[in-house]
Amino acid sequence: MARNTNPKCKICRRAGEKLFLKGERCDSSKCAMVKKNYPPGLHGPKGRGRVSGYGERLREKQKAKNIYGVLERQFQNYFKKASGLGGNVADNMSQLLELRLDNIVYRANFAPSRAEARQLVNHGHFKVNGKRADIASMELKLNDEITVAKKSAGNKYFEELKKTLGKADSAAWIDVNKDQISVNVKALPEAKDQKEQIQMNLIIEYYSR
Repeated sequence: MARNTNPKCKICRRAGEKLFLKGERCDSSKCAMVKKNYPPGLHGPKGRGRVSGYGERLREKQKAKNIYGVLERQFQNYFKKASGLGGNVADNMSQLLELRLDNIVYRANFAPSRAEARQLVNHGHFKVNGKRADIASMELKLNDEITVAKKSAGNKYFEELKKTLGKADSAAWIDVNKDQISVNVKALPEAKDQKEQIQMNLIIEYYSR
């Protein structure tokens, strides 16, 4: 399975902002953006140069790809699908990305980062509507329910999760049951529900050029 294996801290430094790719570490003093708030590489300490309009759109696309853990071809496919749905393409794109299974697991606070959420999904710890789901990019729909697989319910990770679940707010468009460790998609996400500051319009402009 293809994935981006580049160092996550360098990805944030290149983007010039925290993308929260490492969960709790990103909120600590160990975060690379605290220690080295400049681009990686030999000339990084000199600061960030002037960015063209094209560069700005490219950077926003790269940022969104890294946040959601999506590679280029798959990201292009999201754009094509969003363009064919009708309505606002940027809003459609945001919704498609938010409805990924690994993203919902992350939004429900079942994992501290999307990378860990993806790993939990790939290892078969969850079911969607009672059926095994181990594809991180699986697109969920309204009223779909995610539950922990029976064989994983007694796993130490999920036992500890019960103690901490509910301390942080989950996304408004999902309903989390902390006792059963389940989540229901009670509404479709809107662009305003996206916590990360992604200028999706710039990404649409990039692909529409």
